[in-house]
Amino acid sequence: MAASEGKTTDSPTPPLAASSRPNDYVVVARRYRPKTFEELIGQDPVAKALKGAIAANRVGHAYLFTGARGVGKTSTARILAKALNCVHGPTPTPCNECDICTSISSGNDVDVLEIDGASNRGIDEIRQLRQNVSIRPSRARFKIYIIDEVHMLTREAFNALLKTLEEPPEHVKFIFCTTEAAKIPVTILSRCQRFDFAGIHLPSIVERLSQIAAAEGIEAESEALELLARRAGGSMRDSQSLLEQLLAVGENKITVSDVHSLLGTAGEAQIQQLVDRLVEHDTAGALAALDEAASQGVDIGQLVEQLLGYFRDVMTAAAGCPPATLMYSAAAQHERLSATGKQLGLETTLAIMQVLDHTLSRLRYSTQVRTLAEMALVRIANLETLDDLAGLLADMRSGASGAIPPAGSARSTPPSSLPAKKKDEPESPQAPEHTSNGHAAACIELTPESVADVWKEALAGLSGLLADNASLCQSVSLGAGGRLVATFGAKYTSCKAFCERPEQLSTLSRALSDVAGKPVNVEFHLAADEPSAARQKSRPVGHRQRLAEMAEHPMVRKATELFDARLVNIEEPREHS
Repeated sequence: MAASEGKTTDSPTPPLAASSRPNDYVVVARRYRPKTFEELIGQDPVAKALKGAIAANRVGHAYLFTGARGVGKTSTARILAKALNCVHGPTPTPCNECDICTSISSGNDVDVLEIDGASNRGIDEIRQLRQNVSIRPSRARFKIYIIDEVHMLTREAFNALLKTLEEPPEHVKFIFCTTEAAKIPVTILSRCQRFDFAGIHLPSIVERLSQIAAAEGIEAESEALELLARRAGGSMRDSQSLLEQLLAVGENKITVSDVHSLLGTAGEAQIQQLVDRLVEHDTAGALAALDEAASQGVDIGQLVEQLLGYFRDVMTAAAGCPPATLMYSAAAQHERLSATGKQLGLETTLAIMQVLDHTLSRLRYSTQVRTLAEMALVRIANLETLDDLAGLLADMRSGASGAIPPAGSARSTPPSSLPAKKKDEPESPQAPEHTSNGHAAACIELTPESVADVWKEALAGLSGLLADNASLCQSVSLGAGGRLVATFGAKYTSCKAFCERPEQLSTLSRALSDVAGKPVNVEFHLAADEPSAARQKSRPVGHRQRLAEMAEHPMVRKATELFDARLVNIEEPREHS
């Protein structure tokens, strides 16, 4: 922090230090950094507001610039500092020629102090800043503090800054820059004028890269620059850093293949070939396309990310969005993307994107990158068309269960095509009804003798925890009003409670009604002939025996299999009065 205040040391600069050579190379991002508000790209609202404040003499004492990396926050802070301290200012158009402007542009001005919030984040550094703010600027109009990544300051440092930030000396201005405004205390935010920097649009980045390439004497294909801009994700600095990597190769022309080699990404033809195999459900072809891409040096993680971006554009095209909404594909591909979306359907496209997104999440923490990618491709290639399933579910919810009958079932014959029953013709047996699971099943009349068969048949059509818990029923009987009474042993209270849940009870009643051919209500009881609580207490069960018994419970078995766990303790439910 002390060095940032402009203090110098007496130790000489080493003779071989890089800073002593006049022909030091300056990176592209610094050489082509904007120097005026007019040169700011993609931040017109911010530039207009700051220029208006300077022209109207309404400059605040604290500003907060927030946004993603590489969108111009620090550059704007320097431009604002030049506008306030230029010898011709304060002015919205600093000259960039006077000694103050040039020193601010290089970051060496004694009155414009650029502080890294990550390395000067403690309360001691902020206390030193508070002591120095009272010192008037050496030669400029204002002493300006630019604190980058201000969200890195500690809570104590923010608290120490509060009073100074609220009532600073007239000659002091604060400019805070951050990528994570949510981490800044509200007490600090309320004392600043906040400006949110948006991500820079793709055409603007491409145009700027084209200007830089021309200035460097390099020919660049427009498609190559567009690939760089897409990879940068709205960050001008990231795009310029990628361009500089290509410039370092020393070639006189930048091509699309050069960009793919640098990024480790697949070409458009490779992506399209892989997508075609997936859409055609060609599992072997998809795996072969992945193998070919990997053998050519394509990064598997990047390939999965490219596929996710491709199907994102397929989704927007299938939803009817115009070509301007495409993010990862050229506008000329919109028609092809739309055709792919219609072939897959919107629901299937969403399912593909979910598989790819889940795979990308797992790739970050796994060393089996290729295997996970192959698993994703196999899943996608074997996906059925889900739009038909969505329509079937909609019909089932609306009660039109016969709208899409199973193939080969009795419902497949239209009612109008059945022959009319003659007057003296005996009653024919009814066609088999369809259960809630879509299978044909003959109706069984519910009687005291058949109630056990009805219960067994209904459970056969169920699955999951409901079937597991209901199967532990000790006995079933026919109660008053035609109710089916299921009785559990006293130690299966949890199974009884599970089956009594409204959603489970509804599912079970519906399955019983399908089997019996008429509505069936069900109720659950505990066995009355089980030992009383007092007798159970007189015969305590050992902890290991209790663990062994509970380990056989279907819900416990499901949990141990799902989470690869083991049962270590049992907590009995509390008694409610």
